[in-house]
Amino acid sequence: MSFTSEANSIFNRAINDYHLTDDVNTPLKNPYQKDSIQYSLYTKCWIDTVQWHYEDIIRDPHIDPIEALQLKRRIDRSNQDRTDLVEEIDSWFRQYYNKVKPLPEARLNTESPAWAVDRLSILALKIFHMQEQVDRTDAEPKHIERCKAKLAVLLEQQKDLSLAIDQLLEDIEAGRKYMKVYRQMKMYNDPATNPILYNQK
Repeated sequence: MSFTSEANSIFNRAINDYHLTDDVNTPLKNPYQKDSIQYSLYTKCWIDTVQWHYEDIIRDPHIDPIEALQLKRRIDRSNQDRTDLVEEIDSWFRQYYNKVKPLPEARLNTESPAWAVDRLSILALKIFHMQEQVDRTDAEPKHIERCKAKLAVLLEQQKDLSLAIDQLLEDIEAGRKYMKVYRQMKMYNDPATNPILYNQK
């Protein structure tokens, strides 16, 4: 089984597990062994899934402003958790390939493997929710047809991205490409670099 075949299977499991309750307050119960890449992938997609629903809720035009602010804070924390987890997955890749010696002509990729996996997780969510739209019985036929067309594009995109990630990992393993990891360094989350925060001291 390729890396992305397993990853897509784990993503689907996380999404389906979340929708057993469909509640953003549902605690994470990861079925995989802690410290494994499977555990990280499941947690990553769970965070993405919860945040997807945060974003739905906050767009309610009738949401209470206090509730909206609280939710915005949760979205900010979720974004930071997501970023931290992507970097954790990249650290796993670096460790996994640490004995590979890049060839003299090895090239650098535009993004690290984990950030590509991040996009794959989001794609799994888009596919799940677009399928929900296709399956609706209360929507107009034109809406269903538009969603079917979009779903076909998303499925093709998932296939292409999965292939590209697997090829990138093959190239890294063969020394044809090498990876570097740059931390995101989000300044607005850091009290030492966000002027709104450090000027309040």
